[in-house]
Amino acid sequence: MFISKMHLPRRTFLRGLGATVALPLLESMVPAMTALAQTAAAPAKRLGVFYVPNGMAMSYWAPKGEGPLGELPATLKSLTPFKDQLLLTGGLYDEAANLVKGGGDHARSAGTFLTCVPFKFTYGADVLAATTMDQIAAKEFSRHTQLASLELALDSNAILGSCDGGSSCAYTNTIAWSTPTTPLPMENDPRAVFERLFGTSGSTDAAARLSRIKQDKSILDFITEELARLDSRLGNKDKQKLTEYFDSVRDVERRIQKAEEQNSRELPVVDQPMGIPTDYATHAKLMMDLLALAYQTDLTRVATFMLAKEVSSRAYPEIGVSDSHHPLSHHQNEAAKLERLHKINEYHMQQFAHLVEKLKNIPEGDGTMLDHSVLVYGTGISDSNTHFHDDLPIAIVGGAKAGIHGGRYVRYKQGTPLANLHVTLLDKLGVKVDKFGDSNGRLDNLSV
Repeated sequence: MFISKMHLPRRTFLRGLGATVALPLLESMVPAMTALAQTAAAPAKRLGVFYVPNGMAMSYWAPKGEGPLGELPATLKSLTPFKDQLLLTGGLYDEAANLVKGGGDHARSAGTFLTCVPFKFTYGADVLAATTMDQIAAKEFSRHTQLASLELALDSNAILGSCDGGSSCAYTNTIAWSTPTTPLPMENDPRAVFERLFGTSGSTDAAARLSRIKQDKSILDFITEELARLDSRLGNKDKQKLTEYFDSVRDVERRIQKAEEQNSRELPVVDQPMGIPTDYATHAKLMMDLLALAYQTDLTRVATFMLAKEVSSRAYPEIGVSDSHHPLSHHQNEAAKLERLHKINEYHMQQFAHLVEKLKNIPEGDGTMLDHSVLVYGTGISDSNTHFHDDLPIAIVGGAKAGIHGGRYVRYKQGTPLANLHVTLLDKLGVKVDKFGDSNGRLDNLSV
């Protein structure tokens, strides 16, 4: 470890011409007298919740038996390199979804997944649900971060109007609620996310943003002087870490600019926000990389991410599935339909695995960023054909430094409240709650 008399505050930013760039955790952020103990800049714990819609082809998801994970089920194959940090759970039940008086099963799934409380059925603006578990963590962690949380998606972020079963789209198109009456829109535009993280040209005007983009300059070019001054004061390991981080920022910005060029040239769709790639995987990986940067710089420690919204009818011809997702999910146990549905489920998992790999490859403290992150992947419907809300397919990845012991499949008594998982994970993150939703206890066996 490089130890010097210089000490950078943990929340260090570089600024220039409206650009703001936060720095990742560096050794120089640890005071010399406490460097070896890593006390002043101990890696933060993080939470990410990743939601997939329309249920699952369960026969391709569930392991053959409890205990240590052997060969992963087909849907989970892309997580094989991270099997030792993968914990699968079975038997969890979202009873609140069945207690909603009105609306469709899809709205009930997304609308209660992180609240475990029945919401008020309405198609108007008088929505009423409950504060979600991610926002409970966000409130606690926001004392240390610039952004309380990030809400990301790959589909439309509209929360107005009527959606599944005539219920408000707020229950379908987001899984995050900061208060019982405040659904948080999910942002699907990479440019908007980038500018939220790193600032803009000083104006929110679209023309001003476009003007800066057309200059074809990286946001890092605006902080050149500050960067050079900082670089001269760092040790070799910090310089290397900073170089790798800035290379990632440049790469993300380049990809956003390329997407914007392609959109304006090839797809002049009026209602498509600027900067959204037309290819699903390209869009997903770009958003995952932005999330990784937000975690890396400690701009936020909490995120929710919808890989698609409930009742999504997106087709995936790039993987040989021309069927719309939602109609296909009503597979009626037909083998051919189940196989195509599995391909969609597996494709979603591959996008998530991209983030897992990225966090695994970033050293942090006495481990990696993945070790200090608790990532939850799942959905509020198990078998997509039956639309039941029991035995939910839930995967937890990472979290070794938060007490999550992976490499296993753990089944709980059928009907165990999903809320018990949320309470337990909040505990692991250092956020104590006595009760959440319809919880009746905490889950054992996550750590041992």
